[in-house]
This record gives sequence, C-alpha cells and structure tokens, in this order.
Amino acid sequence: MASEYIPPKVWTTDTETGGTWASINRPTAGARHEQQLPVGQHPLQLYSMGTPNGQKVTIMLEELLALGVNEAQYDAYLIRIGDGDQFSSGFVEVNPNSKIPALVDRSVSPPVNVFESGHILLYLAEKFGYLLPKDPANKTVAMNWLFWLQGSAPYLGGGFGHFYAYAPEKFEYPINRFTMETKRQLDLLDQHLAEHRYFAGDEYSIADIAIWPWYGNLVLGKLYDAAEFLDVASYPNLLRWAEDISERQAVQRGRIVNRSWGEEWEQVAERHSADDIDQALAKQPK
Repeated sequence: MASEYIPPKVWTTDTETGGTWASINRPTAGARHEQQLPVGQHPLQLYSMGTPNGQKVTIMLEELLALGVNEAQYDAYLIRIGDGDQFSSGFVEVNPNSKIPALVDRSVSPPVNVFESGHILLYLAEKFGYLLPKDPANKTVAMNWLFWLQGSAPYLGGGFGHFYAYAPEKFEYPINRFTMETKRQLDLLDQHLAEHRYFAGDEYSIADIAIWPWYGNLVLGKLYDAAEFLDVASYPNLLRWAEDISERQAVQRGRIVNRSWGEEWEQVAERHSADDIDQALAKQPK
C-alpha cells in the first residue's frame, strides 16, 4: 500500500509526476515564446483545437452558416495544446489565460478578442441574433444551463476524465469521487430532458451547443472511452437528446474542425472555407 502523501508547508512544482500534460503544465501564466498568429480573410478568426470546448464554437459557427448568416464565415487555425501553441505571444495577446478556444472578431474596428468558450457562444448569439431565445423566460433558462455547463464541465474533464483516462496511475479515491459527481450530473441532465426536448424547452440554443460536446459525446461513447463504466444506458432521455443533436448537419461539420486525430474523414486541421469540411466528409465510409 502506498504511503500517505503529506503536503509540504510550501508547495513546489514536481514535473516528475508525469501524466499527459506534465510537459506543458506550469504554475505561471504568460507567453513562453514569441510567435504571431496567422490571419485569414474572413471576419472571424478562430484559434482552437477540436476538444469539447473547441467543438462548442465550431458547431456554433456552422449552425450560423446553416441559418444563412454569411457574416459568420470564419478561418479556424489549429492550436496544438500538447505542443504549447497556446503559450505563444500572439495567442496570449488574444487570451491571456492561454486556453482554447480564442476568437478575434475583425469585422469591427478595433478588432475584438473573445475568450472562454461559453462567452464566445453568447457573443456570437447576440451579435447575429440567433440560437438564443428571444422570450425572456426561455432566454433565462438557456443562460442557466449555459452557466451550469461552464461550472460543471471541469468536474467531468479536469476531474473524472483526468483521473480515469489521463493520470499516470489509477487511484480509487479520485476516480470514485469524480465518478460520483459525473453520474449525478448525468442524472440531472436526464431528469431535465425527460420533460424537455432541448435544454431551453422546445428551442435549440447555445445551451445545447455548449453541453453536447461534453455530455453528448460522453454518453455516445466518444469521450474517455467511459460509456460502459458510467452505465450511460441508464440515462435514456440524455441519450435521446445526444443522438438527436448528433444528427444535425452543422454538428457533424463543426465537431471535426481543428481536429488532428481519429479517422481521416473527421480531421479538418484548418478550416478556411466550406470546401475544407466537404472534402473531409466525402471520405467518410458509406
């Protein structure tokens, strides 16, 4: 049995503990190297990676384009977080917190930097007037769930996902602790969706776009390979919603942008036009 850890009086970093992100994690903020970000031709410039947080924004942009909002055309550049791209001087200028996704709106002068995935969804919804209910009561419900996601997903990703899938060693206590919370969250979502088609009632909104890349992917078996472990079949309403959202064309398109892993047809490292996604999806087995 491993000896009990006794915290020191003053904590210091220990990069020898290993783990997936050990080589890039540091207890300090700011740029680590000089490198400017590329700039494309479209009004919106996205710097991201196809993680759940990254998928939120690319799905949102593809939904806007599907609605005919041509002003939502965007260039999406891959930020390889495992290589530390998020610590470049250019990226830190856009998002001093060095987390993807980060958006620059160049349709206005001076350009506007937007970071935090939930805020980007809200910014785009308010800018273009779509995917956020107009009715004050339903808008409040959508915002409730958007803020819920922003506060809850770290327990799923940084908690459950880290200790279950990424930690260099498996320990019962943290896995049980975060599995308990993850299953509580899944039950919460399932109960809500037993009474509603979408999170803001009958209207698809940024609340669904925010939640699906995390909890939709999870119950569909596309996140952490944990569907059986979490017994996702016991959440039928959440599964119904997740499958419903996954059938949306904009979701299928947005989820593969800034992705550099998986099958060839689901990798669009950079997106500069609709053709970039079309060409990738054309390789999907029939």
